[in-house]
Amino acid sequence: VVCLVAYHIFFMLFVWSYWKTIFTLPMNPSKEFHLSYSDKESLEREPRGESQQEVLRRAAKDLPIYTRTMSGAIRYCDRCHLVKPDRCHHCSVCDKCILKMDHHCPWVNNCVGFSNYKFFLLFLAYSLLYCLFIAATDLQYFIKFWTNGLPDTQAKFHIMFLFFAAAMFSVSLSSLFGYHCWLVSKNKSTLEVFRAPIFRHRTDKNGFSLGFSKNLRQVFGDEKKYWLLPVFSSLGDGCSFPTCLVNQDPEQASTPGGLNSTSKNENHLFPAKPLRDSQSHLLTDTPSWSETTAKAEKGKIGMSNPALTMENET
Repeated sequence: VVCLVAYHIFFMLFVWSYWKTIFTLPMNPSKEFHLSYSDKESLEREPRGESQQEVLRRAAKDLPIYTRTMSGAIRYCDRCHLVKPDRCHHCSVCDKCILKMDHHCPWVNNCVGFSNYKFFLLFLAYSLLYCLFIAATDLQYFIKFWTNGLPDTQAKFHIMFLFFAAAMFSVSLSSLFGYHCWLVSKNKSTLEVFRAPIFRHRTDKNGFSLGFSKNLRQVFGDEKKYWLLPVFSSLGDGCSFPTCLVNQDPEQASTPGGLNSTSKNENHLFPAKPLRDSQSHLLTDTPSWSETTAKAEKGKIGMSNPALTMENET
C-alpha cells in the first residue's frame, strides 16, 4: 500500500511539473526596456558605431542594467527593438527575448527561463525519483528473470525492458539534475557558464552569486512550504538581479599601500541604480554590502590584497 501511494505521489508531481514547464510562457522584458518611437527613429538614422551607442545610453540611463557586450556596448536586440535586461537573451527558436534564459529545451518544446526554471528543476527531480522508484521495485523481478524464477511468459521480457529503461533514464537524469543543482548553487544559467557575464569594467563569472543560501532562495523563494510544489515562488521580476562584490582586476599593478594605482581615489558601489523591492532585500542582511565597510577596507594600509570595490554604472 505504501509503495502504491508513493508511486501515485511521484507520478502526480512529475506530471504537474512537466505540465507547468511546458505551458508556462517565458517572460519577456517589460515595456520600459523597449525603445520609444523617437529612439527607434534616432537609432535608424544614426550610422553604426558611437552615435548609435549614444542613443542606447540615453535610453538605458534609468534602467537597472549593469552588463555589457564583449566590446563594452549596451546590450540591444535589433529583432525585438529593446535594451536587453541583465541575463536576458534572444531565443532564435522562439524568436523573442527571454528573461534569465537558461536554454531552449526540445524535450518540453519551450524556453527554460525565469518564469519556469523552478518547474524545470522539479520536473528533473521528480522524473529522477520516479525512475529510481520503478527500478528499485522492479529489481527483484529482474533478478528472478536471470535465475529462472519467473514463469515462462511474455511478461518476463517486459520486466527486463522496464528495468533497463528506468535504470538508463536514472543515470542520464541524475547527471542533468546534478548539473542544474550546481548552477543553482552558483546562481548561473547554462548560457552564463559558456559566456561569463561582462560588467562595465570587467568580466566576472560569479557576478550574480550571493552565496548558497541566497542563490537557492532566488530560485525557490523565501517560503519553504512551496519549494517542492510546482507553484511559482521565485524572487524578483526577472529584469533586475542583485550582484555580489566585484573584485578589482588582479592583473593591474598595486601600489605599496595595497591600493590599486589606477583607482586609488575610487570607491564605487555596485549596483548604483535601485533594484526591485523583491530583489534588494537579499542584500540587506550581509555586512559586506554597506558603504561603511567598503570605506573601512579602503583605509587599511599594508594589506596584501586590494580592497573590494563594486562597479558603478553611470
